Formats: sequence, structure tokens, C-alpha cells
Amino acid sequence: MRRTGRSGRGETAGTVLLWGEPVTDGQLGAVEEGYARCGPEERLLWERLSVFEGAFCPEAVRNVCGFGDLPPLKVRAVLDRLAPLALLPVDDLFDGEPDVPRYWMPLPMRAVGARRLTERGERPSVVTRHRRWCLELADRAAELWRSGRQVDARDFALRALPDLVVAMDPTNASPSPGHEAATALDTAVALWFLWAACGRVAEGRVRLRHALNLHPDPPPARALWLAGFLELESGRSEEAVRHLGRAEEAAALDPDGALGVLAHLRGSVALHQGRTRAAADAFREALDLVVDPAEFGPSRHGCWVGLALSLCRTDPVGAREALGEADREYRARRLRPVDVYAEAWADHVRAELAAWDGDPERAAGHARRALRAHLGLGCSLGATVAAELLARMRSIGGRKTTAARLLGAADLLRTSLFEPPYRSGRFAESVRCRGGGELGSLRDDPELRHAFEEGARMGLFTLADCP
Repeated sequence: MRRTGRSGRGETAGTVLLWGEPVTDGQLGAVEEGYARCGPEERLLWERLSVFEGAFCPEAVRNVCGFGDLPPLKVRAVLDRLAPLALLPVDDLFDGEPDVPRYWMPLPMRAVGARRLTERGERPSVVTRHRRWCLELADRAAELWRSGRQVDARDFALRALPDLVVAMDPTNASPSPGHEAATALDTAVALWFLWAACGRVAEGRVRLRHALNLHPDPPPARALWLAGFLELESGRSEEAVRHLGRAEEAAALDPDGALGVLAHLRGSVALHQGRTRAAADAFREALDLVVDPAEFGPSRHGCWVGLALSLCRTDPVGAREALGEADREYRARRLRPVDVYAEAWADHVRAELAAWDGDPERAAGHARRALRAHLGLGCSLGATVAAELLARMRSIGGRKTTAARLLGAADLLRTSLFEPPYRSGRFAESVRCRGGGELGSLRDDPELRHAFEEGARMGLFTLADCP
């Protein structure tokens, strides 16, 4: 039921363009009549609610709109009176709260409210309060991720994304584009997991770059770490190294808890470039610096798995030991939930080790679990390499048609994930499946070529459920 659009307001003959949606004069006239029939408090709340892009609950309304002539204690009663007149109920759940009502303000109502809010001179203060609320939402989502509720964290952030997108754009703040640049950057950085682990790398790069370009002060090391990590996930290891150098300079002046994640990024860059020994050294350094639970960025479990990824093709014994240490630390935490993202990559390592042991069926089971976990989170890179590894195991087991379908679906995802210069380069070859020539030969058989094309149409979600 919720409808959202791109931010931006302008006028044309006979219409008002609000958030990319045309609102006609006839609609505005009818809404103005409804607005005029409201009392002063309802009008004031109506105007302030126009800053919300997506759905909102009473707590959000109280935090953003409850001040001045409309104190927080009166907000709920006024909201209850206004809701039947200007709001639509939203029936989705938000953070598992079934008894909390949620509303959305239709665009014509928002257009009238935004105009009157500007005329009243309150828009800058309400926008500022809205952005503070958005930052709190981003921090809340990050806390869910840290606590192990990673799917909940992703879902929470996605439901709040219409408002978070506005908060990450300093150009629509008042009184100047740079006025809210720090809040925009903090919001984007708090959502690091959504960009880096949940398949929204391209979007994260754009939003983070925009906030960084308008930030008036030297950016913090955490922001530069995230910029580097997203460049790496996009296949641009040289750009990642550039951001890493700037982040290390910033961390030297103000560590801000970033030294551990910078070591993790050094390990990730080395791993993606095929320098496995350097990668292992960097992940060991990260383990000396990252605490549990990590305040920001990859967890200790993720650092152990990174070390195992570095070793699984050259030192399988060391890789097994790293996974064993990760499991021991997990058991020591007792009730703390597992890091789903790190565990998906751990299954990738287990698949590699099973293949090393000459057990392709067991390896296929681990690769399939990794594929499902990555798809569940939305991690396109992880899903791609897991599908390629699973395809190799199916090919070894004589199931050439299944292997070709998996490769077709993985190839389609890789094509959509990376820009042309990075689709066939050295990126991630240290964690991509071995035997690429063998798998590539599957396309030479006309029947298998048909299966390859069929897999691209079916997609990995369908193939992950196939035996």
C-alpha cells in the first residue's frame, strides 16, 4: 500500500510535481478543502507529517513532529483525530510490532502539507528532526545486525529505506547542502551491512560517494573503509586500495575503532587479488584488533572465515583450524546468534575443503547451503561464487546439465552485478571455482548450451531448491 518516489518538488502548468509524482490542481483543491476543515493542531501535524517519505508509527511522529506548539504528549491524540482525514493505514509489520499502527500520507496531502509547512517557516527545523530520527533508525538496524538478527536488520532497513534515502542526501536539507552532510554520511555508514552484505553494493557506492563529496570536513576512517570495501565488492581493487590509504591516514589521527576493519579490508583486497599469504597475515592482524561483538563492520567470526578463505587452497589444515577457532568462539558466546553472513562464506570454505578431500557430494551440500544463505541475505557476489562452486561439484559428479544451468544463472547474475570492465578480469579469482576451463567447455555441447541458457531464465533462487 505504501507508495514512495524520488525526492524533488517543482511546478508545471496545472500540476505540482512532488517526489516525481504529478498532483493535479483538482486533487489539490479537494485536499485544501479537507485541510481547511481541520483544527489548528491537526493542521500543524498535517504539515509536519509531510516530511515523511514512507510509512511511520506514532513514536516516529512524536519524535519528529512533537515540539513547540504541538508538544510530544499531545501528538498521539492529534494523530488519532487526523488519521481518518489525511492518512492511509499500512498493514505491514515493522520490527515485529503487530499492535502498533502505521500510516502513510498520500501525495496530494503531502503536497498541501509541504506548501503550508514552508509558508509557516518551519520546514528547516522539521527536516532536521526527521534526519535525526532517520539516523536513529539506521543505528537501530545496525544494532540488530550486531546482535545476530541479521535478516531482521536487513528487513528493518529496507522498510525504512524511503526515509533513509532522503536522510542520506544532503542537497535537500536546509539551509545549505552541506548543513546536514555529517548526518547524511553517518546514516550511510551505519547501514554498511545493507550495502556490503545484502546485495546493494551499487546503491551504497552512489549514496556514500554523494555524502562524502559534500562532507565539509575530512571524512572519518569508517566512511573511507566502507567506500573502499564497496569498491572492492564492485571489482575495483585499485580504487579500494586508494580509499584504504586515505582511511589509514584518517585512523592515524583518530582511530575511532576502525583499525580492525582496515586490517580486514587489507586482507580482503589481498584475497581478491590472489595474494593469499598477505591476505592471511592481514586477517590475523584483524583478529588481534576486532572485539566481539564488533561495534562496526565485520565480526570476529567474519575475520576467522576470511583467514580460512585465504588458506583453503594452499593450507587446508590451517583453514580447518581457523574454522575450528571460529566455532569455538561461537560456542563460547552461548546464546548469541550466529553471524549468518560470515557462516555463508564458512560453508564456501567447507565446500572447498570437502572437494580437496575428494568428496564432491559433501562439497556440493556445503556449496548449496552457502548459495541459499547468500540468496537469503541478498549477497549477489557470494551467491555467484557459491553457484559456480556448486556447478563444479555437479559436473564432477556427472550431472552436466545441472552444472550448465547453474553456470547460466550465475553468469546472468555476474553480468548484472559488475560493469563490463570487471566481468572477466582477475576479480575474486582466488575464491571463484577452480576448473574454469572444464566448466567453460560445458557450453561447447549444444544440449548443455541450451541448459546454460535455460538456467539463466530459471535463476538461482529456483536452482538452489533443485536436488
